[in-house]
Amino acid sequence: MTVSMIDPDECWTAVLGRDRAFDGRFVTGVLSTGIYCRPSCAARHPRRENVRFFADGAAARGAGLRPCKRCLPDDVSRDERAVMGAIAAIRAAEQPLALAALAAETGYSTTHFQRVFTRHTGLSPAAYARALMAERAAQALTEERRVTDAVYAAGYSGPSRFYAANEGRLGMTPSAWANGGRGVTIRWAVVPTTLGDMLVAATDKGVCRLSFGEGRAALEARFPNAELVAGGAEFARLLDEVIRAVETPGDFAHIPLDVKGTAFQEAVWRELRRIPAGETRSYAELAAAAGNPGAVRAAGSANGANNVAVLIPCHRVIRSDGSLGGYAYGLEVKRALLQREGALDDDLL
Repeated sequence: MTVSMIDPDECWTAVLGRDRAFDGRFVTGVLSTGIYCRPSCAARHPRRENVRFFADGAAARGAGLRPCKRCLPDDVSRDERAVMGAIAAIRAAEQPLALAALAAETGYSTTHFQRVFTRHTGLSPAAYARALMAERAAQALTEERRVTDAVYAAGYSGPSRFYAANEGRLGMTPSAWANGGRGVTIRWAVVPTTLGDMLVAATDKGVCRLSFGEGRAALEARFPNAELVAGGAEFARLLDEVIRAVETPGDFAHIPLDVKGTAFQEAVWRELRRIPAGETRSYAELAAAAGNPGAVRAAGSANGANNVAVLIPCHRVIRSDGSLGGYAYGLEVKRALLQREGALDDDLL
């Protein structure tokens, strides 16, 4: 049967972000190809209308789908099962759970369990619980008439804890990334650049998508419920700023963004925006800057989940050995961006 424990919109957001924290909680069935994948699968995202979500591989196979050979959704390790169980317990609990209690359920020591959980999700169990409460708080604020009701609905013990935990986040809840953009107008255009055709899309809050080689179909897949409108005078001014940022290296931190990710992904994206043009960082350095030195793989996943190329400069992250690593739009685009910023050694040109 299809998945019922979480909302399909939440599943789709996890898929778009390739969020490893959701691996094991559901699988993504792609009806057009007849396969099912982990939420974190690195394969190209399908169109939203071709996707169905299933509780597990057995349910997907019952619907006639076969497992993806790239992400191996049925190959679950003991560590993954431990993390999946802990995530389920954290989400079901009304109050934060002690690390010792979570570790005891897995048979791991508290130190080893914390290390496994952080490596898998990019967050410690306590940080994951806080991020979950923040997400529930944002949702509750849209549903409850009074802030006080939202505070307790989200699981906080009182208003002081709520405001302390959400300082700097309230009022910044992204609009386009909720419910597939339902009720949101997204203005967009595809423009030629020296790097190829570039898709730029923005809400009233800021740029929500910047990519190369994509068009309206890709935008519809990410925001199936949004109203897509081509152009507009205000958007044209923003578009000019974005084109300049792509064609001419410099400071483009003033360009507003409308993005959403997990707490760790957003921490990674903030650090990416702090890397000056002409400089690079390794994945290990990025993980450390984001506050989790041991979460190198998670930092790489967060880097790859970036929906706003160039403006969140994930192209400035390379491997520790100095090689370029990967890039969603191809190494030629990554090489060209770094070359024009003067960030490449001669042997990588």
